[in-house]
Amino acid sequence: MALIEKQYYWIEKESLSYPNQITSEPIEKGIDVTDHVQRQARVLSLSGAVTGPDAAKKLGYLKKWNDNGIIVKYVGRNAFTGIVSGLQSDHEYTTADGFTFSFTLTEVQVTESSYTAKLPTPVKAQVVKIVNSGVKQKKSKTSKGKGKTKGKKGKGKGKGKGKGKKGKEKVEKVKFVKGSPWAT
Repeated sequence: MALIEKQYYWIEKESLSYPNQITSEPIEKGIDVTDHVQRQARVLSLSGAVTGPDAAKKLGYLKKWNDNGIIVKYVGRNAFTGIVSGLQSDHEYTTADGFTFSFTLTEVQVTESSYTAKLPTPVKAQVVKIVNSGVKQKKSKTSKGKGKTKGKKGKGKGKGKGKGKKGKEKVEKVKFVKGSPWAT
């Protein structure tokens, strides 16, 4: 007797296989070169029989596990956890109050999401204060260009834009902090 998800089944045969995927590359002479081996999911093939008044109920469990992809725990000669696949049931005249069955359990690997609900506190960027912002021109607070200016032919009125001696603005030199690479 074997136990599959708290249900007892008579198991006649257990066949456990350990498949690998082997990559190979052809070469000019000789056999192919193998450079990588990767383990694949293990597979447990089971065959057995169920008889008695609750045979239909047990077949219903097997169908449910197979159809819904439920991970089941098997304990018999081997202990195994996997998904039921390839369920086959035979209903013959030799087993009047039950059936024979065969199916495979395929190993699964359950992983967890890397999602976290709470993000870490933000990391402040290290920012250096700007010491040198270059040479700046200050705007004059005096009234600009309220007088009349003449064009090439002496016509028109317009506002001057600081041309001439009066329009020239002072340029202030920026002072650097001592020890900075721009200080001389």
